[in-house]
Order: sequence, then structure tokens, then C-alpha cells
Amino acid sequence: MIQKKRRLLQWSLIVGIGVLLGAFVPPMTHNLSARSEKAYRELKIFSDVIDLIEKNYVDPVESKDLIEKAIQGMVHSLDPHSAFLPPDAFKELQVDTRGEFGGLGIVITLHKGILTVISPIEGTPAHRAGIKAGDQIIKINDVSTKGMALWEAVKKLRGPKGTSVRITIHREGEPKPREYSIVRDIIPIESVKHKVLTPGYGYVRITNFNENTTRDLNAALETLESDSGGLKGLVLDLRDNPGGLLNQAIRVADVFLEKGVIVSIKGRVKRHNKVYKAHRNKKVTPYPIVVLINGGSASASEIVAGALQDQKRAVIMGTTSFGKGSVQTVEALRDGYGLKYTIARYYTPSGRSIQAQGIVPDIEVRPGVVPEKKKEPPESGLLREKDLENHLEAVPAEPRENRESRDPDKKRLQESRSRFGPLDAGVLKRDYQIRRALEILISFEIFKNIRG
Repeated sequence: MIQKKRRLLQWSLIVGIGVLLGAFVPPMTHNLSARSEKAYRELKIFSDVIDLIEKNYVDPVESKDLIEKAIQGMVHSLDPHSAFLPPDAFKELQVDTRGEFGGLGIVITLHKGILTVISPIEGTPAHRAGIKAGDQIIKINDVSTKGMALWEAVKKLRGPKGTSVRITIHREGEPKPREYSIVRDIIPIESVKHKVLTPGYGYVRITNFNENTTRDLNAALETLESDSGGLKGLVLDLRDNPGGLLNQAIRVADVFLEKGVIVSIKGRVKRHNKVYKAHRNKKVTPYPIVVLINGGSASASEIVAGALQDQKRAVIMGTTSFGKGSVQTVEALRDGYGLKYTIARYYTPSGRSIQAQGIVPDIEVRPGVVPEKKKEPPESGLLREKDLENHLEAVPAEPRENRESRDPDKKRLQESRSRFGPLDAGVLKRDYQIRRALEILISFEIFKNIRG
């Protein structure tokens, strides 16, 4: 009986691994009988170990859990970006690239170990209910969030449109918690935001690359051009953009390029080798561009930055990017599982590999905040209005609670709110890297008009 059970387990393992391999090998190689005796021996050792653990381990264990963890370990040992995805994780990955999900419409984080609202998304159920930035979510459906992982909280808050969820909020300055019952709706994932920095100069931030990114970018550029009466320059912010869909990165780069290679992909399997080229656009974008990157700019955002840099279409500014120059694909497996694995490396138009190297900016600029102007000494002993004590400012003073915080944790939370909440031109221009980018664009316009 034991031998029969062991043979059955061996067969199930062989079939399971055959399904896994079927994600990236031709159908004719699915039959493991064509493989070497070595593979059989290794599979037998694998099944023997599981059989022994299942029968003799000090605590009861399920063979399903052992097999799942073994596959996870196998795939993760390949590289940091390959993963065997359980059904819940596979669903979340699909949601992140789809461009929308059912939920409340809040961006959350763990701030000092407490589930905290970074920003409610305007027009969503959470926004209409009165959820505010800084609110602490202490319960979800009467379940305490203390010690709850961020992904677990996101899973509890998301759900089908029309269903409701109860959240208990602690708000600073209020003695008692508030309870909200909010009906979920379809929430768009906003990957593109834009703002006019100063007349003629626009700012576009791309936070990730999902299904709607190129469409939203084109809409943002049209709005900026109409609001500015025509763009003289653009700041394209890819800082802390972790990547996303490869096809969207290619299309975004294509918006600004008229010809030439955008990116080339080279893998071990011939069918994975591809070269993507730019197409002539119906609408030309002739204005100069400064692209901002940092160590959080990875993968798809590096493709865009590398293409615009090599094609001499933009000045790259900031700090060296993350250096994720590999391409992953995701295959659906049975029972809701998924497999994400690396199939190729990508190269910029000049043939540079970004893997573990990153995009090096043309102009290195460290992050910071533009300091307030110091009080200048009176010129030639003459007093001016600004030198008089208690003089009125040109605009009303900013409220104390809105001034820059000296608390580093609170400052990081405010930066997150700036990233996910509505953009403010004044706040953007206090960002040192954005300010430098704007100065370069304005200088270019000035020099262009100088006749020499």
C-alpha cells in the first residue's frame, strides 16, 4: 500500500512539473519520458523526501503545502524577479496592471506600524464618505489591523463593485474613532498626473505602466498644450516608478520619438528576441524634455529613459536608476496559480544592457528642497519695503500646519501624499530636482532666442 501511494505521488509530481514546464517549452517536449534518467532520479529523491516528511515530521504537514513551497523555492532561486504565484498573489498582479479594480479609492501605507491613509482618490467612495489623508484605519469589518500586513489589508479593502466594507478610523484631534460603511466601486489606477509648472512649461508624472498609461499620457499632453498655449518644455518625472507593462513603456517612448530603435530584447529562446522601433507620429512633440529618474526608477521606466537618452531626445537628470534590465512574462497555470519568470534582457538603442548597471543621468542632481531665500542686506545702505520689520508679504503667509515638517517620518508621508494626491505647482517647484529641470528648460528657450 505504501509503495502504491509512493508511486502515485511520484506520478502526480511528474504531471505537475510537466504542466509547469509547459509554460515555456514547445508541446512536443512535455513528455518527460524523453528526458534523461538523471531527471527521473532527481524527481524520485524529491518524492521520497516529501513522503518521509509527510509521514515522520514532528507536526502534521500537507503534501500540497510542501510541494507549493518547494516550487516557490525552485523558481525564486533563479533570480529575484521570478516567482511562483499562489492564486491570491496572481490576482493582485493582474489587478495592478489592469488599470482598475473594485475598492474604496484610498492609497494606504504602514506609517510607524499603523495602517494610514496617504490620500483618498478624488471622486471615489472613500473621498465622498469623507476619508482624509492621515486617517488611521484601526479596524476593517471589526477586525483589528494591528500587526496586519499591507497586502492583507489591501485584499480586505478591495472587492466587487456594489459590496460594502466597514472601516474604523482614528483621526488626529478627535477623541473617539469614527466608523464608516462604504460601498465599493470601480477605482481607476491613475498612472499619469500632470500640472502646468509655469506658463509654457508642463510637468507629467508617470507612477507606473498599466494598460491605460499611453492613453492617459496623450490626454495629459493635450491638456498641458491647451492650458499653456503651447508647450515650450516638459518635465517627465519617472522617479520611484517601478515599471509595469513592457508594451506601454514602448508606446510612451514612441510618443516622443519619430524614428529609430526604442529597445531590443535578447533571450535564450529565439522567439523572445525582438527589436522595437519608433513610428512617425501624427502629432509631433518638438519641445525639449527633461526626464527625472532615481534609484526607484526600474524596468519599464528605464526603457523609456534609456531610449530618450540614446536617441538624444531628452536630458536625463537625477540619480542612477535601479538597474532592472530583465524582462518577465507571466503564465497562467491550473487552479488559479501563475508563474512569473525571466525570459530575456533588454538593451537600449545604443546596445547598452541596463541589468545591474542602471541608467546614468546626463546631469546628476541629488534630491532636496529649494531653500527659502535669505534676507539680503540693504543695497548701498538704502532700505526697501522687504527690509522693514513685520512687512507684509506679497501673498498671505502659509498656515503653520502646512509648512514643511521637521519630522522625517511625517515628511516621507507628506511626500507620499504629494505623489498620490492632487498635484500642486508650488509644492512641485520646491522640489529641488524639478526646479533644476525647469531652469534647464527655461535656459534652453533663452539661448535658442539669442542671436549671435
